[in-house]
Amino acid sequence: MTIIDPLVRKGRKFDQVLAGARTVFMADGFEGASVDEIARVAVVSKATLYSYFPDKRLLFMEVANAECQRQSREALDSIDMDAPPREVLTQTGLHFLGFITSTFGQQVFRICVAESDRFPELGQRFYNSGPAVMRAEMAQYFELAEARGELQIEDRILAADQFGELCKADIWPRLIFGVSRSVTDAEKERVVNGAVETFMARYGV
Repeated sequence: MTIIDPLVRKGRKFDQVLAGARTVFMADGFEGASVDEIARVAVVSKATLYSYFPDKRLLFMEVANAECQRQSREALDSIDMDAPPREVLTQTGLHFLGFITSTFGQQVFRICVAESDRFPELGQRFYNSGPAVMRAEMAQYFELAEARGELQIEDRILAADQFGELCKADIWPRLIFGVSRSVTDAEKERVVNGAVETFMARYGV
């Protein structure tokens, strides 16, 4: 379910505004994005834009939340909870790594960090809309896999967090610190396969 800020009003052109804002934010960043440009790309008047979003911060938060929720839904819809752990972990890891290494994922992360002092709720809402959902779903899957005798885990939430961190090994730090500009599918598969093997060595039965 999409969580809409109480200061945001939904209307006929709401999705149109969000689509235009996403394009501009991803091209120019939070600070560089102008309301004039967002209105132009969204093909709405500034009055219409402001009627939905009183300030740019709320608009960015909504764009980030909507995209993160979409990514989470796609990942969850593709996971077969009856499949064995190696298969589920591999699918989840590749989807997760694909999102955080995308241009959108990196820019949202950087903007959330940059704006954390002024707008601490921005990062919290983004986390709750995506990462927290995946964390809970993975913990639920671990419980099912344990019942089938496939895994043995003392702390399922911790195990979900550990798997997420394993999937970020090498690739994520290189991207965030600007050592690499992009990563290949082969690099993602290498890291995810290693994460799955490490996880199963610890928790597999």
